[in-house]
Amino acid sequence: MADTRKPTFKPQAGTRPGVVSAERSLDDPVGGPSGAASGKDSNVLAFPEPKGRKRRRTVLTALAIVVALVAGIIVAAIYSPVFAVRTVTVDGTKLLQAGSVQKALEPVKGKPLPQINDAEIARLLKPLVQVRSVSTEARPPSELLVHVVERVPVALVKSGDNYSLVDVDGVQLGSTADPASVALPLIDGLGANQNLFRAITAVLATLPADVLAKMASASASSPDAVELKLTDGKIVVWGNADEKELKARVLEALLKAPANPKVPVNVYDVSAPRHPFTK
Repeated sequence: MADTRKPTFKPQAGTRPGVVSAERSLDDPVGGPSGAASGKDSNVLAFPEPKGRKRRRTVLTALAIVVALVAGIIVAAIYSPVFAVRTVTVDGTKLLQAGSVQKALEPVKGKPLPQINDAEIARLLKPLVQVRSVSTEARPPSELLVHVVERVPVALVKSGDNYSLVDVDGVQLGSTADPASVALPLIDGLGANQNLFRAITAVLATLPADVLAKMASASASSPDAVELKLTDGKIVVWGNADEKELKARVLEALLKAPANPKVPVNVYDVSAPRHPFTK
């Protein structure tokens, strides 16, 4: 319905006579202050949060919780006494007794498994010269398994009244008064010549265990002229260190070949492994 009310006109102060100024006395429902305020409130719409943003926030929150839980579990495992070492098991020992290794590793007992590493175990076993390398395996909740790789003796070296067992590096791994009790060749006459010593031990370290056990002695006039002597008195002409793995395989095959009584063999020459010969 149309508004039938008529506006009233009031003359404004300061106007010239005869000039009439019109002013609406009713409140303007649209332009007035109250109308402007109500119009503003009614025009503001509340839009819902986009689903992608909400989902992303949920995922990030869940991820943060998971990371915090995992970090807490890791920290608990590293420092928890539940995983403290109570048992040390050793394998791979032949020269050494497992008990001597376990005794050397006493300091790790009571320490959580995650805090133990190979470097620490190697440091504790360093006084045991027979140990070449070690690796460890954790067996929760409280067992530490230590795998020992020992140095391998390859020869005997006369030292006073005894004979020292040495490896390829010349490390003394033990001693014996009776060289016949150890199936290793004797190295003698080298004095302080380390070049000759290393040339010989490098050859002996290449030989299979069953072939090495047949050797009585080893010598060299130079690094290129290594010679071996078998327990039955036969000679092996080895030569230099070139192709030593191939030479070892060829020598093994020659020693396993059936003997011919009509053609006795006194020398095995593998210095040229692709063309070996006997005489």
